Amino acid sequence: MAVWCADGSDDGRWDSRRTQAGQLAEAVESLVACWLMAAEETRPRLPARQLLALRTVKSRPELNMTALAEHLGVGLPTASRLCDRLEAAGLLERTVQPSDRREVQLVVTAYGQRLLTDVAERRVRRLASVFEAMTPAQRTALEHGLSGFHQAHTTSRGSENPADG
Repeated sequence: MAVWCADGSDDGRWDSRRTQAGQLAEAVESLVACWLMAAEETRPRLPARQLLALRTVKSRPELNMTALAEHLGVGLPTASRLCDRLEAAGLLERTVQPSDRREVQLVVTAYGQRLLTDVAERRVRRLASVFEAMTPAQRTALEHGLSGFHQAHTTSRGSENPADG
């Protein structure tokens, strides 16, 4: 998924939304730190972009190198280097597509699958430990707020970034 966020408009509500966003920034940074730290505890430790590429290939196995680059919002050489590193670490394999020998198929290895499972489990454990310190009402409010954010983000970027799929 390409990195994308809606930008503001000059409709008079922008200042209010900007103030709200600023107030939420610290909470979002805490959530992101919690999310990233879980990934950093795994071995091999992957940069966020490589982890995203590996997760993308796992969830969208039909993607070839060009489609992966478009999906990540990077150039083809960057996507190729990401895959080079993942392949060197034994997490990803590139194979020739049987139906079109010019096309490269990307496949997450068993080792890559285990790494992704480990990262996901660590993230769940970290989030669960934070949730334990929250009241049920706070957890419900967070769940509703994040669901609304995700829906708005997905909807607004869909028309702006068709390669994001």
